Amino acid sequence: MVTDNIFLLQGKPVREHLLALSVNSNKAFAEKLNPGVDNVLGLRLPDMRKLAVQIAKSDWKAYLATAPSFYMEERMLQGLVLGYVKPDDDIESYLSYVTRFVKIINSWSVCDSFKFAGTGKYFSVHSDRIWEYLKPFILSDKEYEIRFGVVMTMKYFIDESHIDELFGFYDNITHDAYYVKMAVAWAISFCFVAYPEKTMEYLMRAKLDDFTYNKAIQKAIESYRVDEAMKVKLRSMRRK
Repeated sequence: MVTDNIFLLQGKPVREHLLALSVNSNKAFAEKLNPGVDNVLGLRLPDMRKLAVQIAKSDWKAYLATAPSFYMEERMLQGLVLGYVKPDDDIESYLSYVTRFVKIINSWSVCDSFKFAGTGKYFSVHSDRIWEYLKPFILSDKEYEIRFGVVMTMKYFIDESHIDELFGFYDNITHDAYYVKMAVAWAISFCFVAYPEKTMEYLMRAKLDDFTYNKAIQKAIESYRVDEAMKVKLRSMRRK
C-alpha cells in the first residue's frame, strides 16, 4: 500500500517500525563497528530480518520505490528485502533493483548482510548471468562497489570453474580503502579453505600489497578448517 508516496506496513511508515526496534538496539557498539558512518541506529540483525520478511511478502517494489536511506539501517533493510523476495524469471528486472541497492551501500555491514533471492535452483539457472553481473563491481573504482563484488563472489562463486579468474581479479584490485583490502583478504582465506593447494600456489606469486597479503594469511591461519601443519607453513610466508 502506498499513500502520498510513502509505503506503509501495517498502517505505519517503515521508518516507524525501525525506530520502534531501537528499544533493543546497541547504538554505541554498532557505531564502533562502523566507524565514520553517520546515522546509525544499532538495530539487531534478527529484528531487521523479520521486518524484511514482512516487507518482502507485501508490495516490496512499492517499498523500494520510496524507501528512505537516511539511517544506515534503512539502507541495510533494502538489501535484506531483496534477499527475501520471490523473483520471477526476469533476472534483469531483479538485478536492476540490486544495482540500485549497491549504489547506496555506505558500510561493510550494509554490504555484507545482502544475499541474492531465490532458491538454489533459481540461482543455478541464473548463475552465469549473476557471475557476469558481479564482475564490473569488482573492476569498479568505488570502495563499496568493489567490496560488494568481492564479497558476493566469495559467497557464491568459490568453485572450480571460477577460482582462477577470482585470483586474477584479486591481483588487479588496487583500491587503497581498508574495507576493500579486508574483503579481498577474507575472500582469499575462503579460497584457501576450499582449495588449499591452488591458493597456496597463488599466494606464492600474488601481486597483492603487503597489508592484504598478510591479512589473507592471518585469516587463513585463524580458520579452524586449516590444519596445524598448513598454519605453520602459512606463518613462514608472511611478508615483513
